[in-house]
Amino acid sequence: MAQDFVLAIDAMGGENAPRAPVAGAALARERHPALRFLFVGDQAVIERERRRHSGLAGRSEILHAPDQVPDDAKPSLALRRGQETSMFRAIESVARGDSVAAISGGNTGALMAMALRGLKAMEGVHRPAIASFLPSAREPVVLLDLGATLQCTAANLVEFAIMGTAFARTVRDKAAPSCALLNIGEEDVKGHEEIREAARILQETAATVLPGPFLGFIEAHDIASGRADVVVADGFTGNIALKTAEGTAQLLARELRATASEGLRAKAGALLLAPALRRFSRRFDARLHNGAVFLGLDGIAIKSHGRMDEQGFANALLVADEMAGHDFLEHVREAVSRAKKTTETATATGTETTTTAAASTGTETETTTTAAASTGTETETTTTAAAEPRTAK
Repeated sequence: MAQDFVLAIDAMGGENAPRAPVAGAALARERHPALRFLFVGDQAVIERERRRHSGLAGRSEILHAPDQVPDDAKPSLALRRGQETSMFRAIESVARGDSVAAISGGNTGALMAMALRGLKAMEGVHRPAIASFLPSAREPVVLLDLGATLQCTAANLVEFAIMGTAFARTVRDKAAPSCALLNIGEEDVKGHEEIREAARILQETAATVLPGPFLGFIEAHDIASGRADVVVADGFTGNIALKTAEGTAQLLARELRATASEGLRAKAGALLLAPALRRFSRRFDARLHNGAVFLGLDGIAIKSHGRMDEQGFANALLVADEMAGHDFLEHVREAVSRAKKTTETATATGTETTTTAAASTGTETETTTTAAASTGTETETTTTAAAEPRTAK
């Protein structure tokens, strides 16, 4: 984007830190020269890495943070003791308005907990969701939730649909993205009560609360076909769908490499197919889909896969840039506001339609179990509160 945005980067998070975050910033700036960066972490270590990239001179600053969140840290412990960590201070930078987004490749559960504490839940949103892209036969598909809220009410799923379609409009620049609910079948009678109720609500209100059509239910195989631009599920189901897709892709890649090396004929055939195989590989390159977004917060926080290289990290930075440049948060606020007005109108006319969490108010204390899921195989779990996580006493 053309705007002179500042992105706060947790330079110490992830297996390849600080090399991948710093080098990724340099790559991102090659595509968007107006970008500026705030690297957060050990100043001496970051400075040594930054000197390798002349393009960052004058376009980046370093905010020293003496500590970092361990990959195996429990989110409650990270909240209680993490005020001096690079992750916390990156989020704090967004909360103060010094940066437009925080990006980290560190502990997912801790990042979600810190983001909820520091950025707060957006007004009118009662549960967070993690969204990311999956490749499909058409265009990349937005899949959410990937593990932030394992058990969802119908109203939660409706909120996810609102936020997910706003995300697709922002990052993929789709004027009217289609949306569907992930279920065990397409028939109206399939699935549990909450997902059937969510479908009923969306069928009645989609024209008001969604920018594009609501397609009803789809099955897991429909994700790869690209039938819907946005696929909504509870965090438990979405996380399993993501990990299954990743495992299948890894299996196919391994088998393809093994088959191509079986004898001279196979090797000769692979040589002839090399250009096509490279195009295939690029299309399904996980680095080009890196950047899982925490939706439902009053600020932008993005999780990069912890094992990503600089190209993958650069993609996460560009996702943040797109979201900020297209006023993503404002799009979500407007959509949630429309949903609230629809609820009020429905209540006034005596209908039962609800499009925001009827079972929840802004002061709820019920907790939601969140999985540390994003775009990889990290599996840590945490428990966070809906509006603000509670730390252990």
